Amino acid sequence: MRSLILSAAALALIATPALAQDPGANVYGSVGYSQIDAEGFNLGAITARVGTRFTPNFGVEGELSFGLGDDSGSLGGSPVNAELEYDASVYGVAYLPVSPNFELFGRVGYGKNEIKFSDTTGSLTVDDESWNYGVGAQYSFDGQNGIRGDWTRRDFQDGGDADVWSLNFVRKF
Repeated sequence: MRSLILSAAALALIATPALAQDPGANVYGSVGYSQIDAEGFNLGAITARVGTRFTPNFGVEGELSFGLGDDSGSLGGSPVNAELEYDASVYGVAYLPVSPNFELFGRVGYGKNEIKFSDTTGSLTVDDESWNYGVGAQYSFDGQNGIRGDWTRRDFQDGGDADVWSLNFVRKF
């Protein structure tokens, strides 16, 4: 699955410049902050996305996040620190235009992340895969720039879940 996600992300990065030259293509990128609430740990991350729409209502996007520090909590009753190393996901996205500058969207996808846990005895890096789904809204200031807010639930394969709240600047190419 890791190779599938990395291949999809590489394809999106390679295809984006070519699609950006096509005036009919709707390619976008975004960057922003994400707050991850995962099993009692609150982790911040920088999130970048690249995506394209195949129709006005459907598209795909890839997402990559890197952690911004750590948070203290407990696992199995023992105090530990947790730090997001990375999170990579691929989504199918459905859009519902509400007005020329405002739209709602829903997305479903699959992802992989890696979190480093540490305590006084050492550290352990754990990776897990997840099915992801969420909703959001996007407002365009003009034809190219806007803001986006969204919520995504991550249901991990090894058990547990996370809620991710994100606020991003969006640029259409």
